Amino acid sequence: MPRGTERFLKAVKQQADVYYKVFSTRYGQQIIDLLELPIKVVLSPFTLAYDIAGSAPRGFGIPELASRLSFSAIFVVATLGTYDIALELGRKVICQRNCRTCNGWQALRCTMCKGTGKVHYQVKNYSPKSGERATAECVAEAIVENRAELVHLPATINLSIPLPSKDCPSCDGSGVMGCPDCKHRLQVRISADDIMEPPWKAYNVMRKMDYPYENIVHSMRDPKIAAFWLITMPQVLGGFNYDDDVRQKIWWAYKESMRYDQLRDAVAKRKPGWEHLQDALISLDPIRARDDPVIVKNIPFYKAKKELEAEVMKLDVPPRPQHWGELDLPLNASSWAEEDLKDPKKLLEMTTLLNAQREIADKILDAQWEAKWRQDKLNDLLKEKVEPYVRSIDKGVLPQSIVIKSHDQENKKKATTRRRWWFF
Repeated sequence: MPRGTERFLKAVKQQADVYYKVFSTRYGQQIIDLLELPIKVVLSPFTLAYDIAGSAPRGFGIPELASRLSFSAIFVVATLGTYDIALELGRKVICQRNCRTCNGWQALRCTMCKGTGKVHYQVKNYSPKSGERATAECVAEAIVENRAELVHLPATINLSIPLPSKDCPSCDGSGVMGCPDCKHRLQVRISADDIMEPPWKAYNVMRKMDYPYENIVHSMRDPKIAAFWLITMPQVLGGFNYDDDVRQKIWWAYKESMRYDQLRDAVAKRKPGWEHLQDALISLDPIRARDDPVIVKNIPFYKAKKELEAEVMKLDVPPRPQHWGELDLPLNASSWAEEDLKDPKKLLEMTTLLNAQREIADKILDAQWEAKWRQDKLNDLLKEKVEPYVRSIDKGVLPQSIVIKSHDQENKKKATTRRRWWFF
């Protein structure tokens, strides 16, 4: 090796030794203490007990048995206290991962079916065999043989036409799906943020609280009360003085928001022509109308059911069977003592109360029997009316709203038609 290289290595080694001695002199003990800190924390219950026991004179002026008992008590208390603090700190340092999507539940309402567990579907790209019609059985065979595609429609899509439904494939009919942000992720995080509860957490929770304003919203239908909440109250509490232009804009916004509620009340009355009002209601706010219970999705079925209900209400209900139904009555003959029944007034009281109770119970049972009989009769009529329709669907061709023709099939059909005309 050349001398120049040896001198260079020797100089580098000397310089490194000098830097190591300076660094170890200044920071060596601090680094050693830092590395020994976890070991000291783990062994602190033992060392603390020995230090306390050895710092006092032997026995503290008490016999040796009491000294040993006190030593053991100090050792146990110090051990349990230290491990309790360590476990509490570990629980706060190693905590659950914060997920802003599901808030730690690891589950969400299914976005496909919106929690109902059912989704509508259509059949697409159905290619029938020669001489085959698009019946329910043939379409099912085509789906099994991959000659047709099953398209699931999310609950957000409303085609305003009756479609068949099945269990949601995303949630298996449960209405609950797993959180996509928590999937395939470790649900544990290591952080020192939860060692002390910051004061702004409670403030953020209080700020995000949604107070129940249902009564206020319901009262806003009255224009006078709405004017108080929108204009007068901000002036009284906040000192806001609105100009005429601002007041006019606020009132126009209120009128625009009340259009849906006013039209909804008209639809709920089910007067003649409510179907057209329902279409207008859907056009005003499609998102709100999608989950509105007033909206009827299958209008023909609804009308037919209402007609059957009217027919059932006109029928005479047969008499209730003798031992049908049971009620837990509060009074019976044992509610009075035998000595009290010797008094004619008490006996008359018991007879009157029991007869009145029996009459009230008979009326309740009669009403329950009538409701049950009419409901069973309605279900039987519905089954009787719907069964021929279901059979016709099973044997007949499915409507075009269920079996969608693809563009390729339409183009082939047009090309075939053109060729036939050209040949002619």
